[in-house]
Amino acid sequence: MATITTPQFVLYCNACGMPPEYCAYGPDFETHCVPWLKSNHPRFFSKLHGNKAVSSAGGNDQEGDESNPAPTEPWTTRERLVAFYTKYMPEKLDGIDAILEKYEGKEDKLFKALVKKYGPEPEDPYYAAGSDSDDDEGGVAERMEGLDVAGGKGGKKKRRGAAAKKVNKVDTRVVVQKISRNRKKAVTHVVGMDTVPGIKLKEASKAFSKRFAGSSSVKDKEIIIQGDHLEDVAEMIVSKFGVSEDAVFLDLDGEFVPFGG
Repeated sequence: MATITTPQFVLYCNACGMPPEYCAYGPDFETHCVPWLKSNHPRFFSKLHGNKAVSSAGGNDQEGDESNPAPTEPWTTRERLVAFYTKYMPEKLDGIDAILEKYEGKEDKLFKALVKKYGPEPEDPYYAAGSDSDDDEGGVAERMEGLDVAGGKGGKKKRRGAAAKKVNKVDTRVVVQKISRNRKKAVTHVVGMDTVPGIKLKEASKAFSKRFAGSSSVKDKEIIIQGDHLEDVAEMIVSKFGVSEDAVFLDLDGEFVPFGG
């Protein structure tokens, strides 16, 4: 009988819990398994599937670069931690549950410490793909056109009726919005950072990612940050990027409230 003298590392899919070779037999193969494997283990994905399009039938059907459906929700805390350890310390994956138990309620501190010591988090496929514009039911970008932040205190209130059409347009105005997903999960959207002089969206996104120890991405001039950081993001926009409080708005239930109000 053969004796194993060295530890054997087995990769398990962070989405379904099966080895990637068997993901195709699960219900979330295309929507969760494939994006996770491509994002976190691209070499293994290429070895397993090559350059062929992946189907839910359990194999490689067609040649091409057909995109897979984007995930419908962000990673859970456990999935984030598994992805992080898979990238930097795969030999410690067995201790994930113990770590989560130890840092229960202090997950943000845990991720900040890990990012500082090892490097940035793997990008969540959900944020890499960006969220659908349909989530912005109120059309933040369109409603921003009516913001008046140059009229002092009198311009801070939401205008209604005919007065809503008589507003002054300004160069810089930023709206911070929280979008809730599936109970406790939420993302923070920042619209208007492109109106801030000297600011590059990708650099701002990286700054948010570092500050909140989570994923952050740019889509259609909008920054999407993992987690609920509504007021903290607004404060950072003022303190770090030098935007006036009167030019930063919180989108609360469809109504713009000045952060400095």
